[in-house]
Amino acid sequence: MRTFVGGQEAHGEAEFTELALGIDIDLFRGPLEFETDDERAAREDAARDVLADLVAMGEAGDEIAGWDALYADALTRTVPFLRAARGHRSGTGEAA
Repeated sequence: MRTFVGGQEAHGEAEFTELALGIDIDLFRGPLEFETDDERAAREDAARDVLADLVAMGEAGDEIAGWDALYADALTRTVPFLRAARGHRSGTGEAA
């Protein structure tokens, strides 16, 4: 079965969500792979700019942008499971 959003085929759940919502989840949540401090800083700067634009559009009356802003903001407070697990010290129950 194929899934299309706006004429584009979505290959997987993440791509479907990105196409449906119009936002890049990894931009706000962070990638599942390792990123350097510089890459993270650049991604977070871009995410702040996009979030500010979404908030402004929502306040101007774009209801979809307003909901996207809420979702994107919530994503900024999540930590991908794999990244969190890598920072966990084996057997101690404490984060590294």
